Amino acid sequence: MPTYNPPLRDMQFLMHEVFKVSDEFKALPKHADVDADTINAVLEEAGKFAAEVTFPLNISGDEEGCTLDRATHEVKAPKGFKEAYAQYVEGGWPALSCDPEYGGQGLPFVVNQCLYEMLNSANQAWTMYPGLSHGAYECLHAHGTEEQKKTYLTKLTSGEWTGTMCLTEAHCGTDLGMLRTKAEPQPDGTYKITGNKIFISAGEHDMAANIVHLVLARLPDAPAGSKGISLFIVPKYHVNADGSLGARNPVFCGGLEHKMGIHGNATAQINLDGATGTLVGAPNKGLAAMFVMMNAARLGVGNQSLGLTEVAYQNALAYAKDRIQMRSLSGVKAKDKPADPIIVHPDVRKMLLTAKAYAEGGRALAIFCTLLLDKELNHPDEKVRTDSGELVAMLTPIVKAFLTDNGYQATTMCQQVFGGHGYIKEWGMEQFVRDARINMIYEGTNTVQSLDLLGRKILGNNGATLKKFGKLVAKLVEEEGVNEKMAEFINPVAYLGDQMTKFTTEIGFKGFQNADEVGAAAVDYLRVAGHLVFGYFFARMAQVALREIAAGNTDPFYQAKLQTARFYFAKLFPETAMLMRTARTGSKVLMDTELALA
Repeated sequence: MPTYNPPLRDMQFLMHEVFKVSDEFKALPKHADVDADTINAVLEEAGKFAAEVTFPLNISGDEEGCTLDRATHEVKAPKGFKEAYAQYVEGGWPALSCDPEYGGQGLPFVVNQCLYEMLNSANQAWTMYPGLSHGAYECLHAHGTEEQKKTYLTKLTSGEWTGTMCLTEAHCGTDLGMLRTKAEPQPDGTYKITGNKIFISAGEHDMAANIVHLVLARLPDAPAGSKGISLFIVPKYHVNADGSLGARNPVFCGGLEHKMGIHGNATAQINLDGATGTLVGAPNKGLAAMFVMMNAARLGVGNQSLGLTEVAYQNALAYAKDRIQMRSLSGVKAKDKPADPIIVHPDVRKMLLTAKAYAEGGRALAIFCTLLLDKELNHPDEKVRTDSGELVAMLTPIVKAFLTDNGYQATTMCQQVFGGHGYIKEWGMEQFVRDARINMIYEGTNTVQSLDLLGRKILGNNGATLKKFGKLVAKLVEEEGVNEKMAEFINPVAYLGDQMTKFTTEIGFKGFQNADEVGAAAVDYLRVAGHLVFGYFFARMAQVALREIAAGNTDPFYQAKLQTARFYFAKLFPETAMLMRTARTGSKVLMDTELALA
């Protein structure tokens, strides 16, 4: 059976020593009083909840799955899920970073980020129920009317109700401009919503009293394509004027998807048969409103794979230290045993260190992004808010795609460490692999994220936002460029930073002549950008570690951080050279292939 220990030490290292979040918060009036002790106390309790309450339900929830009663259209979550959610609500966890005006605790998003990493390590399928509610809350907080906020935000904040995002239809996935769900205006200002949605995570369950569906649909006179999409609130139960629940709204679960993983989460087919909904935002502007939830979800999906990477690594490391097989090539290491622990073998260490590096780099990026969100929403300086928003927008597709690609690679490697035992259920590793696979697909496939990064976020503003990140790299290089001990960490990042400008300009020029050139290069480009970002953060982590060691700190944590950073730059970062070479081969070898693909 697998185990899980919350990585509190590494979270504290990043927040307090690398990013110095308490100092950042002093510039944000809303969070000026949030100090390290408060953060540490909250995360310690969050870790206990994840490890002790939701983690024990991960395997059993996967084995049992969700159950649909076709007569009533009601779905029952796996045994223990509802009770765990009740504990979650009772503990106030849904309200952690929500607005105090609606009953929230008002803590920074960066604290919520760490909570959710631990929950995802413990039980991704369970965590999706409250996770989607948080996205619905953000959407309505940004775009809802005062009446909608009063009706729904308090309940979403407390966790009494949960939320969903109803986008996908059978004939259209990412291409939402093709959706057919209809919204008919009613005399009382409401709308009758009719259509069918698929792949709706947490779409129906018995864990909360009401489910607030956010549904994309078309008005009768809507223009074609994505410009004709509106957003509606469609609750499972009607809400009376006093906030109590009324009659059942005709929005039903018509079936549950049979999936490769995340069996404990109800991925529902949702049928709307004249269900009553209310418009969110302006008519035909629903996609812009929904993007608040979609961007939150994309950051959340990256966090799902970060969580799985961490828990898979922990278990593979423990197994590698205990499992004995063969002798070390460099001589016997365990003389009292008939064979050596497999951790002595170089390739086993490579797989373990790959997972460790991807977890630590991903954690740094995720915390950095949520700190940017806190600054975007709360900093008194408009320029800081604007710069933070632009930077997090550029980094969002990297969080979603780079972390999920890495997560699948890492969980697969950790499964490989177990050998044949990793392929059977009792060790739990095959579930981590299955669960990780969906993260590369939903909330916009990783190819879509790559196109968004290169086409919209980079070339769309002629590399202006990329240059802002480049200034962060240049500042670090300026600080440490003459420090010989930092050379092995700084030089690769500085070199790639210089190459990135030329690389981007080259692809942009070719794309101007033929748009397929951007499509052909995008996936490779995103991984190069991902490594640039990871390289920057590993250099910053090494910077702190070296300073602590120089000051006489003998905590082995810092030496371990340096060893992980050295591995990353030696074995993983060089992937960038190959990726830039394949990106430069262009689109012809892909598109001039009619005979090969006949």
